Amino acid sequence: ALAAPPAHTGIRRPRIITSANMSTVIASSLSARVAVAGTARGRSTRKSSIAANPRSRRAVVAMAGPSKDATKETALTKPFEAIVEARNSHPIADNRSDSFARTSHFTKECEIAINEQINIEYNVSYIYHAMYAYFARDNVYLPGIAKHFLNESLEERSHAELLMNYQITRGGRVELQAIMPPQVEYDHPEKGDALYAFELSLSLEKLNNDRLVALHRIAEDAEDAALQDFIEGELLEDQVKSIQEVSEFVAQLRRMGNKGDAVWHFDQMMLNREA
Repeated sequence: ALAAPPAHTGIRRPRIITSANMSTVIASSLSARVAVAGTARGRSTRKSSIAANPRSRRAVVAMAGPSKDATKETALTKPFEAIVEARNSHPIADNRSDSFARTSHFTKECEIAINEQINIEYNVSYIYHAMYAYFARDNVYLPGIAKHFLNESLEERSHAELLMNYQITRGGRVELQAIMPPQVEYDHPEKGDALYAFELSLSLEKLNNDRLVALHRIAEDAEDAALQDFIEGELLEDQVKSIQEVSEFVAQLRRMGNKGDAVWHFDQMMLNREA
């Protein structure tokens, strides 16, 4: 009886070379070496073709991922994109009649409102100047009150010039308007001249404050933060203080009455205060 073939154990046994199978073993070994050499030559050929062809090399690099040079090139293009965006968003006017400094937030409404406020400041200054001339008369002569209204006139004029300079800074056009002639006489049969003049001054200061608030509202609607900051810091804060100051003068004069001696003492106080 024939013996059963041994079970497969998974262990590769060495091949025994005999005189009968020697030629077959040699032929198999030569075929395996030829196959290995062909694979090596193929890899070498592909490397040579990639090195010789830049396009192929870039394709391989792209497949491998972004290189440092590619990242650097992308970073260098960002400033140029910002320049293009700035030129498209804020083009410079070609016509010399248009302002170069004007920004989009400084609207035509802001420019018109500033010119109106300049006119208000000049009108108030003109009225204060007329008050100065009245109280400086020889038959009235209250030098302390006269000096006070002269200083107020100069202050309102300086506010007008401040607004003019700001208008120019923002690229607007200053358009001066007509100034109404003020009244000449300030004597009142019941209140007297001093109280009447200071009550009129208080009304003017409150009117000026209302116009500044309206100007600020226009700047707010235009989203012009620079104009809002200018109004708040340069004009509104001082305006509130002026209203308080004139209110105190009106309170003192109302308590004193319009008698000559009381007004004279008030005038002396104003003279020493303004010195």
